[in-house]
Amino acid sequence: MKDKKSMIIYFSRADENYFGGSLKYIEKGNTEVIAEFIQDLTGADIFKVEPLVPYSKDYYECIEEAKVRTANHDAPIKEAVPDISSYEVIYVGAPVYWGGMPEELFTALEGLDYSGKIIRPFTTHEGSGLSGVPRQLKEICEGAEVLDGLAITGSRVNNSKSKVESWI
Repeated sequence: MKDKKSMIIYFSRADENYFGGSLKYIEKGNTEVIAEFIQDLTGADIFKVEPLVPYSKDYYECIEEAKVRTANHDAPIKEAVPDISSYEVIYVGAPVYWGGMPEELFTALEGLDYSGKIIRPFTTHEGSGLSGVPRQLKEICEGAEVLDGLAITGSRVNNSKSKVESWI
């Protein structure tokens, strides 16, 4: 995969997170750490999906906000994903929210042309692995081949570069 033109599209949240069994403030979101490892290892272009209205820094308030956005399928983002037509491989990264992707990723990924693309999902989690993310990507990325994904426990992201490299 290293020789194919690639893009990383991901959503990540820093601030107060559930991390290794307790709440902890983190400067950089777990999924962002993995996205940067992938960029370093592949030279891929990178795009961070950011909510139009930022989530609360408080973990529990963030959870409530995310529940509303998910239930309403309403999560506008700051800017659209750039043109993906020249990319062969698209890495899609997300923290797992209730067994799936955050609503912002749906907003970002909908309506793009995935014909002939390879999708490589990666997630960060605290026990749910890839969960329903590959299935969701197969549904939304019509025309793409969704390959096996990579799931990294959030509390272990900083020491996972070799695992990411093995996966690539």
